Amino acid sequence: MKQALVVGAGPAGLMAAHTMAKRNLKVTIVDAMPSIGRKFLMAGKSGLNLTKNEPIDNFLSHFAPWPTVGSAVAEFGPSRVIEFANGLGQQVFTGTSGRVFPEKMKASPMLRAWMKELNALGVDVHSNHVWDFNLCKSPWDFRTPAGTKSMNWDVVVLALGGGSWARLGSNGRWLSAFMDQGVHCQNFVPSNCGFHVDWSSHMERYWGQPVKNCKITVDNHTAKGEFVIGKRGVEGGIIYAVSSALCSGATAMLDLKPDLTLDHTITALSKPRGKNSFSNFLRKSLKLSPVKTALIREVCPNLPKDPIELANLVKKLRLKTKAPFPIDEAISTAGGIDQKSITEGFMLRNFPGVFCAGEMLDWDAPTGGYLITGCFATGLKAGHAAADFAFSMAR
Repeated sequence: MKQALVVGAGPAGLMAAHTMAKRNLKVTIVDAMPSIGRKFLMAGKSGLNLTKNEPIDNFLSHFAPWPTVGSAVAEFGPSRVIEFANGLGQQVFTGTSGRVFPEKMKASPMLRAWMKELNALGVDVHSNHVWDFNLCKSPWDFRTPAGTKSMNWDVVVLALGGGSWARLGSNGRWLSAFMDQGVHCQNFVPSNCGFHVDWSSHMERYWGQPVKNCKITVDNHTAKGEFVIGKRGVEGGIIYAVSSALCSGATAMLDLKPDLTLDHTITALSKPRGKNSFSNFLRKSLKLSPVKTALIREVCPNLPKDPIELANLVKKLRLKTKAPFPIDEAISTAGGIDQKSITEGFMLRNFPGVFCAGEMLDWDAPTGGYLITGCFATGLKAGHAAADFAFSMAR
């Protein structure tokens, strides 16, 4: 049997291993951490969002443009992810937002079922195996608690992760080593992250509060949902969804009443205010929460009396963000191996037989099921391409 090595036991690496084992390769997985799937388990701590059940064209629109990644996701999109989870005995459900979760919600039951399947396919798994990122040497050496261990392989899939969550193994240390060996890469930048905002003391009482049911627009990127006001700034679902655009310095526009048109908002604000304070007037006329009113006052301390100007503040409120939170606090990173260094099957052009998957590749997608589906899909495609390569060499 052809020998396949997978370095990295996150969702992309496990999917590549699963794919190659089912195609009759002898697969060994090694991971630098003491246990496998640490970031996968952390991502599912509050509910494992596997994918989003929506038409594939809508789904693909959330991925930063790279045709090869897009084709991988098109082949293994939401419906295939659901089938895969069900095949592991993990029944799923679709929430009201379209997000898909296992019925047990957590990642640990799915990981256990997946490892049982891999074990049945004859896959060997070794933790505490640290690689020095030397692509040129053969065989590859790994530092283990028992000493240096050398491994030969016919094909290898690397799934080393991006540059965030170093304590879980995704530290990005491979990037500079790969660049020194001629692999063209883009430096990591935070993605799916929070952003600093210079709040006035007026906002202190709202730290930790969610801003629900609003829409954010940054350039051509739009997301609807909620975010959280924090001491340092803003974070949460819709902030993560537009983080790549915010990193470029673009200004965010908030619609605090996305279910009302501007005309309806003007009409509601044209009613007599009477003796109500502005805060009470906004609460009664538009049902604005105190935190939304506070945001309006933060941007415009002297609220206009003209209903048209006030309505435009509600519907087009400028949120001025500054730098993103530190990269190690980001859920994911953009950057990594540039597409010019990789084939359509995710093989390194300068290192035949070495394939890459997951966040190592320079693509980007938001949370909400998109990011993890992209890791599954690229792992699957790299696994198939590696198997094809191994069998072609046999001939």
